[in-house]
Amino acid sequence: MSVKIRLARVGRRKAAYYRIVVADSRRARDGRFIQILGRYQPLQKEGKQFDVDEERALKWLERGALPSDTVRSLFRKLGIMRRFHETRQARRPVARQASSTAEKAGA
Repeated sequence: MSVKIRLARVGRRKAAYYRIVVADSRRARDGRFIQILGRYQPLQKEGKQFDVDEERALKWLERGALPSDTVRSLFRKLGIMRRFHETRQARRPVARQASSTAEKAGA
């Protein structure tokens, strides 16, 4: 099952807003979803246009959920993608050091 983080449209005609949801990629755009991560209101001029639960979003990104292009740009504006990449980079050197130590011990 391929999991995506994407937008699901809600709201009335010509006054749309979107939920940022985690859903199976095979489901319809407004179909069944796994979890709601936040909301995005593109027509709102003042205040917050988007609101996201960052901890849940990071958890799903770490599990391998792929964000859509629009969600990726929203996450980038909020700094979620930066935090995700920083946590991945922080884990990489540890794995490299462990493998290089094992190689030296075996040689």
